[in-house]
Amino acid sequence: MKYSFTRSAIRALSFAFAFSLAIAPLSRAQGTDPNKVTDQEQLQEQNQQLKLRTLNKAAVPPVDPAEEAAYKAFYDTSPQDPDTRIRLGEAFVQKYPASLYNESVFSALTQAYSAKQDWKNFYADADKALALNPDDATVLVIVGWIIPHDIDPASADAATDLDKAEHYEKHAMEIIPTLAKPAKIPDDDFAKSKTAMLSEAHSGLGLVYFRRQDSEDSVKELQQATQLAASPDPTDLFVLGLGLQSLNRYADAADAFKRCAQVPGGLQDRCKQSADAARKLAK
Repeated sequence: MKYSFTRSAIRALSFAFAFSLAIAPLSRAQGTDPNKVTDQEQLQEQNQQLKLRTLNKAAVPPVDPAEEAAYKAFYDTSPQDPDTRIRLGEAFVQKYPASLYNESVFSALTQAYSAKQDWKNFYADADKALALNPDDATVLVIVGWIIPHDIDPASADAATDLDKAEHYEKHAMEIIPTLAKPAKIPDDDFAKSKTAMLSEAHSGLGLVYFRRQDSEDSVKELQQATQLAASPDPTDLFVLGLGLQSLNRYADAADAFKRCAQVPGGLQDRCKQSADAARKLAK
């Protein structure tokens, strides 16, 4: 069975992901509806991460005032207006192909294309960002999260894509604890941003293992994802319940489904039914 996941809380994403851009940039799964909707919290997080990235840029004397002005225009766009951000960002990288800002722009474009559900350009600009900076935690986390949510298990490339997602999330987990805090960012905000990124990375990895039918490892990752998340993703809780149920841990599965059922959205009724069924099996 293919599950198509979206979300309305972070990922939030998820992903925050100086830093790159928001990690929780996507909308999270609310059932089998494939529509991904980026909410206000996610958009604010994305813009914050773009600011973090800019603050972390080494101070370089402006060589071309026009280039600086073009980047500022892009930087000042609202993440709630992905069309404008895409138009200005793509125009910038075409006009200034050797700019020091290009990795930041490609990272931001990755977020904008995710909001538009334009997956062709999403992956293309993610690849460009990672070619310039293989340690861009923002892009690593969001791509590693999207792949297992939207992959077609019947695809000939499914196994390769899951391997890629696993590598990205594990690499992001290595990088996130070492990220340097920009001087102008409060300690608490920075710590929360890193925690959100780690939650997103564990979520993506948990879904990778779920796709591989590796319930034990999927459960371990999704438990960490839901424990770290300020507002656990209902999809993570639902899949966690499925994994626990497959391990015959019915009481724990019922608890995960119950938590999922408390979150309004497309999975709420399904989680209520699953919780009732798991409680009966636990007796």
